[in-house]
Amino acid sequence: MKQPTLFSFALFLLFSSTTLAVSPAPAAAPKAPAAKTPHTPKAAAPSPKPLVPSLPQSPDSPDSVPDDITRILKKAKMFSTLVRLLKTTEIMNNINSQLITAKSGGITILAPDDSAFSNLKAGFLNSLNAGQKIELVQFHILPEFVSSSNFDSLSNPVQTVAGKDPARLPLNVNALGNSVNISTGVVNATILGVVYSDNKLGIYHVDKVLLPLDFFVTNKAPALAPSSLAKAPKAAKENSSEDDQEESNQDHNKSGALSLSNVSGTKFVSLGIALMAVATVWS
Repeated sequence: MKQPTLFSFALFLLFSSTTLAVSPAPAAAPKAPAAKTPHTPKAAAPSPKPLVPSLPQSPDSPDSVPDDITRILKKAKMFSTLVRLLKTTEIMNNINSQLITAKSGGITILAPDDSAFSNLKAGFLNSLNAGQKIELVQFHILPEFVSSSNFDSLSNPVQTVAGKDPARLPLNVNALGNSVNISTGVVNATILGVVYSDNKLGIYHVDKVLLPLDFFVTNKAPALAPSSLAKAPKAAKENSSEDDQEESNQDHNKSGALSLSNVSGTKFVSLGIALMAVATVWS
């Protein structure tokens, strides 16, 4: 009885050890997924800050190009003199036509207010001829659209409709911070604000009339004629010689000596007396 029991017990042990060896190891616990960092959206780049602030009385800027600058300036109620000059010089019509037909580019107007014109010397505008009035108005117009935030991108001297001659028509723009200053060689002005701005037309309020240097360049005095410059030393030399001769004669007279002219005169007198004596003898 003991042998079958031992044999059964041995089989039981053998079966248990085989089961333990064959059974697979328990699977490792799955790793927890890494926590994802929440995506932070990038902050949008701030839009460029306008260098020139908009004025309270500025007309609303429409999406389309305006067809009448007069309406814009009159609505601002401070540019009557400029409007009159634009009309009398007929530049107003040219600007309106260009804005309607132009497909690119644009125009920028630097607009002095009525107070700026009243600060000019009395009678200044009336002293200008027709050509000078046209040049004055053209000097306030840039043949391109400049937004209120792009004045610092202009290259000096700035091109105006009047021309780009640094000797006659210099116009330099200096944009620093929120200030835009303009120099013409005669006046220094400041842009006070935006009167009107869209994608083709910019009108900016300036505190002074931009006077071109061309109006104040004086002509050089004509040089003296070479002949007059040449004669002056000669005349001085002749006067000096005459003075020296007179002093010399005076010295000779004081010393009892005869001058050359006196000697010649004496000889002529003696010759005349001798001829008279000969004539007497022959007679």
